[in-house]
Amino acid sequence: MRQLFILLGILFFFWACSGPKEVVKAEQKEPDLTMDSVTYAMETFDAKFESWYALHKTPATYRSQKYYENWNKKYVKAWNSKATQMGKNSFFEPIAGYNPKEKYGFDMNHKLFYYFQYVENVLKIEIMPDGPKVVTN
Repeated sequence: MRQLFILLGILFFFWACSGPKEVVKAEQKEPDLTMDSVTYAMETFDAKFESWYALHKTPATYRSQKYYENWNKKYVKAWNSKATQMGKNSFFEPIAGYNPKEKYGFDMNHKLFYYFQYVENVLKIEIMPDGPKVVTN
């Protein structure tokens, strides 16, 4: 009887060790590249703009990023057109580095849009005759 238990124990041991096993495959996860680590900044050389912007950038008046992007494309085109007309508009200088196909993010587009509003509404220098008049003094 003892031999029977030993024989059954050995058979059970081989049966337990010889069956098909699940293979665990370890995969290396790709890093999440959806978050862009590039940040953009806008520099203006008008100290009054920064304080004016701080007073007028209330979240209650925010619009969509697409809204700002669409207007900024138009404003940049009009601005650069005026900048290339030598002598007529000495205020305008080309906006360097603004690419309409680039995704600058909400903050950058918002601040650029408000700069155009500042120039038109506070400095009273027309960039586009048919631009939005959403921000006042």
